[in-house]
Amino acid sequence: MIKGTSNIIAFTNAFHGLTMGSLSITGNDFYRDESFISRNNVAFMPYDGYFGDTINTVDYLRKFLEDSSSGLDDPAAVIVETVQGEGGVNVSSINWLRQLSELCHEFDILLIADDIQVGNGRTGPFFSFEHAGITPDIVTLSKSIGGGLPLSLVLMKPELDIWKPGEHTGTFRGNNLAFVAATQLFNNYWKTDELTREINKKSSIVRRRLETIRDRYPQLEADVRGRGLIYGLDVPHRGFCENLAKAAFDRNVIVELSGAENNVLKFLPSLIIEEELLREGLDIIEECVEDVLDDEVLIHQTRTSGDVVL
Repeated sequence: MIKGTSNIIAFTNAFHGLTMGSLSITGNDFYRDESFISRNNVAFMPYDGYFGDTINTVDYLRKFLEDSSSGLDDPAAVIVETVQGEGGVNVSSINWLRQLSELCHEFDILLIADDIQVGNGRTGPFFSFEHAGITPDIVTLSKSIGGGLPLSLVLMKPELDIWKPGEHTGTFRGNNLAFVAATQLFNNYWKTDELTREINKKSSIVRRRLETIRDRYPQLEADVRGRGLIYGLDVPHRGFCENLAKAAFDRNVIVELSGAENNVLKFLPSLIIEEELLREGLDIIEECVEDVLDDEVLIHQTRTSGDVVL
């Protein structure tokens, strides 16, 4: 190891994948089965906003790093999602990301940005961390980077590339077809800032509509979070979002769930979705909100009246 240690710091609600190494830095206990992961060399720290607005979690991490009796082994790297997708669409602030980057630099810790889900324009610019003006040491990219074909990339600063040719490889390494598709993606979508501008425009549409739903139905106690074209509608009532997703599916709209208790409806529309289709999808979601609320009120009234519900 370049840093002479193999310890990694990950964050609460993190999701980095389902293979052994990536599972070890994933927070959700749904995936963290003892049969499938190694729990060695990983420490979890609170993500931005984990304690609300009362505690700066970068200062919290600093305290552990400065205290030689904290029990935290010197880390080689910190890995972070600027927006936690599977964790509930938790959005880190610009200041928090900058402070985290400065802390890593101060303690000679590598900063790894996991941009697999939120890179390639998902938050607006190509990299999700661009708005914070930071430069990670390592960046992981996958999913949409292949232009519809399986492809993953690891970007790193040149001084970190100490592998000899062929020293680290595998069966599922990059293939020519995926490289061609990715090249076409770059050439067609990233030569100008047009895609970023379109994403930002559609982002405003999604945010305004979700905030309207939140305000129109205060009984939901909903929270709206997101950036670019990744948004979450957090409803703290158990089972509501699951019923909402089922109702949407019955209307030919597929929408994911996220968060520790599947309490967040996660919006991940295509980055090149037509505005009319986007608005149509949001209309359907609001119709589903009304229907699920009506169903829950009916069930509650029936139960309280003493009737049997099958």
